[in-house]
Amino acid sequence: MSDRSGPGTAPRPEDTARALLPLVGGAANVTSVANCISRLRLGLADRSRVRDADVRALPGVLGVVEDDTYQVVVGPQAVNAVAAAFGRLVEEKGGGETGQAGQTDTAEELAERGAAIRAANKRRNATPFKLFLRRIANIFVPLIPALIACGIIAGVTGLLRNLGWMEGALPALTAISSGFMSLITVFVGMNAAKEFGGTPVLGGAVAAIIPFAGVADVQVFGTALSPGQGGVLGALGAAVLCAYVERRVRRHMPGTLDVLLTPTIAVLVAGLATVFGLMLAAGALSEAIGAGADWLLGTAGAFAGLVLGGLFLPLVMLGLHQALIPIHTTLIDLEGYTTLLPILSMAGAGQVGAALAVYRRLRHDAGIRATVRSALPAGLLGVGEPLIYGVTLPLGRPFITACAGGAVGGAFVGLMGQLWATTGSTAIGPSGWALFPLVQGSAGIGPAVAVYGGGLVVGYIAGFVLTALFGFPKGAVQAAEAVEEAVAPGSTPG
Repeated sequence: MSDRSGPGTAPRPEDTARALLPLVGGAANVTSVANCISRLRLGLADRSRVRDADVRALPGVLGVVEDDTYQVVVGPQAVNAVAAAFGRLVEEKGGGETGQAGQTDTAEELAERGAAIRAANKRRNATPFKLFLRRIANIFVPLIPALIACGIIAGVTGLLRNLGWMEGALPALTAISSGFMSLITVFVGMNAAKEFGGTPVLGGAVAAIIPFAGVADVQVFGTALSPGQGGVLGALGAAVLCAYVERRVRRHMPGTLDVLLTPTIAVLVAGLATVFGLMLAAGALSEAIGAGADWLLGTAGAFAGLVLGGLFLPLVMLGLHQALIPIHTTLIDLEGYTTLLPILSMAGAGQVGAALAVYRRLRHDAGIRATVRSALPAGLLGVGEPLIYGVTLPLGRPFITACAGGAVGGAFVGLMGQLWATTGSTAIGPSGWALFPLVQGSAGIGPAVAVYGGGLVVGYIAGFVLTALFGFPKGAVQAAEAVEEAVAPGSTPG
């Protein structure tokens, strides 16, 4: 049975932080503290000082993920408070605690060991594909809050327009919701240039060519360009090229001329390449992505939904889902919504159903049931990590049946898109119930909401039934319950 903490109140964030610090090598071993939606992300000088087994067993910790940082999964409800408390402890203790008795390394020795370990970890994780995904995430993830905000406002605006309400306010709401999307290429360009070692504002400058209305006066191979042609993919290519040219020019430019000529040459070269090549190529690629998505969901919607919904949880675990961000953004730019996100969201529905089945079947495992209760609200809102690392993945089979439940839900959404109405999201980021304000589709908001809601219900049911039937080894639950009952107070051993 699980060794998770039993029923009762969750540990206080301060207690979790205080218990965690010595397990990761003490304050002297911590080089940075940050957090995302559910993980505490720690930069460590010496990875060998971490006591992994003790970290994983710590009450309040749902799992550990290793990447370029050491990531401790504590869940969305606790992560901000734990990160703040942990950061305060590191500042208070400074470099005086090593976390292991008898070690008195100097700062220089610790820095040397940390540098060597970081270099080894970097070599191990620096495959071209992992680096590509990390860079894609660094470029697009910072844009997600604005995409969510503008997407929700756009959805509300569309609903008001359909109902004929507040017509005087609609132009203002439209401007608020559309302004960011009209200039998203500039933000992509700035982030891309920064990520590839260039000056952010120069990347934004060449990316700004794409939405500029004046490109309609430019003839390329006898055809006029269209403002926005190439979209975020064109902006990405333009900014990366600009950063490359800037770095190369700066190496050979005398210092007295660098401030004048380097940015000028970089913008000119990358700008000409954007106007006379990248906009055409990226525009063709964007149109191919849109046509491919329409064809896939229009002709093989159920099968496509089955595959996408079933594979998304493993993609999230491996970090491969970041590669889909440019595709989502391109579809939103082309069609106003991405049809892939509602299908992928069904993976979370399958996991919620699987967790409910685990809760029902393991009724004598107080630790697992407490974890399900605490993680389920986040799962319903589309934050799946607490359920992944706290419930389904540690149990093994329930993770597989959760993926199968997501596949069934994805197949339902895909089939409805094929037979009735496609369903999409006007922004990326949320899923689960949190996606409802962003839902849009080919037949309007009403059918889209109905299809998406129906998919969630199907995913919940499929995940629950498949886990109840196939999520546990035959006889294992009954044997575990018999042991629990045999040692329970008041029972009579036989």
